Amino acid sequence: MPYRSTEVLSPGPADIAPLHSVTLTHDARHLRRKLLHLENDDVVMLDLKEAVMLADGDLLVLEGGGHIRIAAAPEALYEIRPRDAMHLIELAWHLGNRHLPAQFEESRILIVRDPVIRQMLEGLGAAVNEVSLPFHPLRGAYHAGGHNHGHNHHHHG
Repeated sequence: MPYRSTEVLSPGPADIAPLHSVTLTHDARHLRRKLLHLENDDVVMLDLKEAVMLADGDLLVLEGGGHIRIAAAPEALYEIRPRDAMHLIELAWHLGNRHLPAQFEESRILIVRDPVIRQMLEGLGAAVNEVSLPFHPLRGAYHAGGHNHGHNHHHHG
């Protein structure tokens, strides 16, 4: 009998021991309603009120008790290493200008592999290496959890 979850603990508390886990790529972690196949071949029907971006370590709360841990799957990425902090900003601008999902860290940027983008980055002087890691790109301003950020709603009565 499949499990059912209508709630996510994000981030999942460290003191909760999950029953099972499910490993998903970045794209597959953006969910609202979906049948998820666990590593032990059980299934969970995820049925949330609105779409969410699940993160590594989040917990699905099961009806009837228990939790399922979300794990970020390793993905084929490029690790982009800049010369210095200003070069990192320049590279980030070029990637943002192309609306590419990117994970930013202090000394590197991670993106999904794309040979055309690699050629551009190397042309800009970046060191680009192929890696396989969980991908946690920044969420864009237009995808900030469904909230109307930046919009003022005035109601006159």
